[in-house]
Amino acid sequence: MTNENTDPDNEINQEFSEPPIISEIENLKEQLCEAERKKEEYLTLVKSTRADFENYQKRILRDQANERRFAHFQFAADILPALDNLDRALQAAKQSGANDPMVQGVSMVLTQVLDVFKRHGIQRIQAEGTPFDPNLHQAVMQVPSKDLPVSTVVQVLENGYTLHDRVIRPASVSVSSPAE
Repeated sequence: MTNENTDPDNEINQEFSEPPIISEIENLKEQLCEAERKKEEYLTLVKSTRADFENYQKRILRDQANERRFAHFQFAADILPALDNLDRALQAAKQSGANDPMVQGVSMVLTQVLDVFKRHGIQRIQAEGTPFDPNLHQAVMQVPSKDLPVSTVVQVLENGYTLHDRVIRPASVSVSSPAE
């Protein structure tokens, strides 16, 4: 009576028939490699998402700062026609030679409004005598001139204004052209 469990040949066969363990180890190695690859993929995704979020935060802060910086833009644009009328009234009074308290009052109001504008970053574009700049000026006419270089602002017809570095309204100007 031979017992298969005690057969020496059978024991030798069992020692050499352990490939299921080796294949299981290989399978686990593959799973480990796949898990490492996914880990790297997710880590890259997290880093990318973090960088995108930080860039988003910076962009929002920059946009908010610009919004605060230029918050007065539309108000200034809306008030400019009234300021122009004050300026025209003062010029008309000076041309007629009037120097009564009313003219002085209009002059004081105009000066006060320009001071308030300056405190808030709104300034007149200084144009007369400067070279024509299409970013700051709007040419509405040309004046032949022998004395001035071509494309020099001869006269300001309507003042232009900037808010910090943005043009609210370009100055309407006449520019010099070659004399005929």
